[in-house]
Formats: sequence, C-alpha cells, structure tokens
Amino acid sequence: MNSNPVTQSLDLTGKVAIITGGSRGIGRSIAIGFAQNGASVVVTSRNLDSCESTAGEIQKLGGSAIPIAAHMGRLQEIKSLVDQTVEAYGAVDIIVNNAANPLMLGVGEITQEAWEKALNTNLRGPVFLVQEALPYLEAGSGGSVINMLSNAAFMYTPNHLLYTVAKSGLDAATRSMAAQLASKNIRVNAMVPGTVDTDMVQAMPESFQEMAAKGSLLRRAAQPDEMVAMAIVLASDAGSFMTGHTYFVDGGQSYR
Repeated sequence: MNSNPVTQSLDLTGKVAIITGGSRGIGRSIAIGFAQNGASVVVTSRNLDSCESTAGEIQKLGGSAIPIAAHMGRLQEIKSLVDQTVEAYGAVDIIVNNAANPLMLGVGEITQEAWEKALNTNLRGPVFLVQEALPYLEAGSGGSVINMLSNAAFMYTPNHLLYTVAKSGLDAATRSMAAQLASKNIRVNAMVPGTVDTDMVQAMPESFQEMAAKGSLLRRAAQPDEMVAMAIVLASDAGSFMTGHTYFVDGGQSYR
C-alpha cells in the first residue's frame, strides 16, 4: 500500500526550524511536535538552561534539536541566532515567532522604557529575525514563517495597549511580508491562540484566569499541545496554498 499523501504532506523531514520562546509553553509543544515530524529544531529563548532542557527532551525522543539563548529585543542576538543555526544545520526553512513580552500597560502608565521593551521584543524582533534569515529562507525549497499573535489584538482590552499594539502590528506585518515574499516561495501566516494554560497565563490573577478561560465558546483554556497541529499544517506542505492569513485557534473566543 502506498503511503498516505496527507501524512506525507505533514512531514517536516529535512527542514530546519527556529522556534523562539521554544523552551516552555506553546513554543515548547511546537518544538517537540516539529521534531517528532522530522524537523531539526533550534530551541531558543533568553534562558539557556530552559532551552537545554527542552532540546534534551527532544533528543531523548529521538529528534534533532539544539539550544541557543537569544533575546528577541536585542538585534545582535537575533543575528547571532541565525548565524549559529546555519553553522549547526546549514539552513533555515521555518521560523515560529512565538517569544513575547507580556508587559501590559494602558494609557497613563506607559513609559518610554516600557514602550521600547514591549515593541522591541513583540514586533521588531520577529520582523528582524525574518530579515536576518531571509537569504536562507530563499535558498530552500520553500520557507514558512508563523507569527504567534494574541486574541487581545482583536478584542476590547483595557490596560493592554502595549501588548495589543505590538501584536496588531505583527498581524499587519504578516500580510505585508506574505505579499512581498510569495514570489520567493516563502509563505507567511499568523496564529491566534486563545487562553492557553501556560506559565504566562498562570502568572495572572486567578480571577483573570477564570474569566479568560470561560470567555470562549468552549468554556475552557487550551493546553499548549492543542496549538501544535495548526503550526505543523502551516509549516509543512499541507499548507502549501496558505499564506497571508491569520488563523484563530482560540476555542471561539475572539470577535464576541
């Protein structure tokens, strides 16, 4: 019997993926899922120990992964991340811009330092990472960029201005990059997780967690692993005709 063509289209064998914020939460689940589907994975975040832990877990499962510490708010570290990836694996085929700074402040509280801290990590970093990796994305057989957004950018969210501005900007950047890079066989899409049971959410007040979890049609928070399937589709040949769009994986939470 021939192999299932649908299963084949999801195979990431031979692809090299950079997962920012890849040491925990959604990023960790995506890193493991990509590796299980054949990709060589670069697990990156600010904390090298956490990156090493996730990369080691992938290696124990039989996958290929390396840890690289990098701060997405620092341009030189972004360049170094790409350089080290190419030195280790010789390519960059997939980028998942998942790292985020959850600094949430509203009008009246924002300082110049807070503005730069939030926007540099949440918006400038992802764009510059794609720019640094662009020659390698172009050189491959077809690149894929996945930008992780937040449903906060599509709802009425008081006191979240910094976060929503950055994520809304990344949404716009997704469409602009998709339009520019389509001719180079590079697809650019975005995902919008809803409330997901991650460390970032768990750090919020319990009352906020309960409200956020019950704000979706499914009336619960997602687990990080529930974000993996869509990411694999967008990264693989299964998503070969998908670019320039924002996909909601939020349990029916946005636009309510």
